Amino acid sequence: MSDLNNPVFKTAKPSPSAKADITTAAARAIIDDEVTAREKKTARLQLLRMEREAAEAREAPAPKTKKAAKKIKV
Repeated sequence: MSDLNNPVFKTAKPSPSAKADITTAAARAIIDDEVTAREKKTARLQLLRMEREAAEAREAPAPKTKKAAKKIKV
């Protein structure tokens, strides 16, 4: 029974601020991952939109303009 009183077997309780720091670090890591994923998705969608607009501009012919008819005074 003398081994139970040995400080080697006792665990120190973490302080509340240490627990808060661990939680904050985990939350920031999750938020940073979400921000990175959102920015990556936004860049991909923007590139796709620009490619689509460029393809539409190449396919669509320029609109023909009509010359205005001259008015004749009677």
